[in-house]
Amino acid sequence: MNRYETVFIMTPVLSAEQVAETVEKFRAILKEHGATMIHEEAWGLKKLAYPIQKKSTGFYQLLEFEVDPSAILPFETEFRRDERIIRFLTTRMDKHHVAYAESRRNKKSNAAPAENEAQA
Repeated sequence: MNRYETVFIMTPVLSAEQVAETVEKFRAILKEHGATMIHEEAWGLKKLAYPIQKKSTGFYQLLEFEVDPSAILPFETEFRRDERIIRFLTTRMDKHHVAYAESRRNKKSNAAPAENEAQA
């Protein structure tokens, strides 16, 4: 089992329910292939660096998971078939990438309580 990270961009014309439905679809595909979800982040609506399919914004989503390498091809094929997906990128994480991702998550979780205290 290798650890992978996938970032995909959904078209900006989707409603909140459609975005959640799309993310759930890809989560279900991974679980169908025996993947273990490690982390997930919704980055929200962001401006694209350049227009893609005449769109200048998109909903970004990150999925981090462990799965057998044979599951990646059918997973990426579903991205290509889904018209709601503008772009996607899946990378296999090496030990340095895993360590960086975990330290970034720890910094975010440690920063969140400090922000809540500052607002109070």
